[in-house]
Amino acid sequence: MSENQARIFFGTELRRMREKAGLTGRQLADALGCTPQWISTMESGRKVSEQSAHDLDTYFKTDGIFHRLWKLANDVELQTSLPPGFPEYAERENKASSIRIFSALLVNGLFQNEEYARAILGSDRVTGIDELVEQRLARQAVLLRDPPPFVCFTLDETVLHRMVGGRGVMKGQLKFLLELGERRNIMLNVVPQQLGYHAGLGGSFTILGFDGAALAYSESAGVGTLIERPDKVTGFALRWEMVRGNALPLKESQAVIRTALESL
Repeated sequence: MSENQARIFFGTELRRMREKAGLTGRQLADALGCTPQWISTMESGRKVSEQSAHDLDTYFKTDGIFHRLWKLANDVELQTSLPPGFPEYAERENKASSIRIFSALLVNGLFQNEEYARAILGSDRVTGIDELVEQRLARQAVLLRDPPPFVCFTLDETVLHRMVGGRGVMKGQLKFLLELGERRNIMLNVVPQQLGYHAGLGGSFTILGFDGAALAYSESAGVGTLIERPDKVTGFALRWEMVRGNALPLKESQAVIRTALESL
């Protein structure tokens, strides 16, 4: 788990309060109903829990200080979990009049249902998953905005067959894609697997449009890159056109998704 200065400060304050009260780690653990090892873990800043924060506030009569510190540590951890560059992208996404997305490996976050998102976000985390899932699902509000953006979502067919979270999760996700594809402002297309190599296999990317202006966004190895230079954005737009040129029409794409769903 990465270093979190707010969590470390929580541990420092806990140690200070314990020593001020003249308690050993074991004595405090006995009072809280936990183990001395857990007290040591919190004091070292490695991990804290919301319930322990409440228990400490009750024991030391600190009027919610430990819980507020826990909340700060949790918020810091959620922020550092996002790829660098993504917060800036998300702010722009909310204002875009058009969104063009290509997904090469996974369903784009804007089109993920709760179970699929949880399977991905929980793959390398044990805490903060609920908050991250909630944040991801909240992004879908942009699809319901009035007026909504025009959204073109193109994905490689292999995404439909990649078993994320098991068969039940994939069934729900593919059904969700079909539901979203019925909305008038969303066009969903699939690049067929038998095509072989195509321009999109270089990686996933998104292009946002803003009444005559545009920017692009891509992620690689956990790092997000927001691209605003016109010549670079033009390069992504050309790549997008090449990908879309190889994609199946709307009805055929829906049929491919249904076939993938029926195979599960």
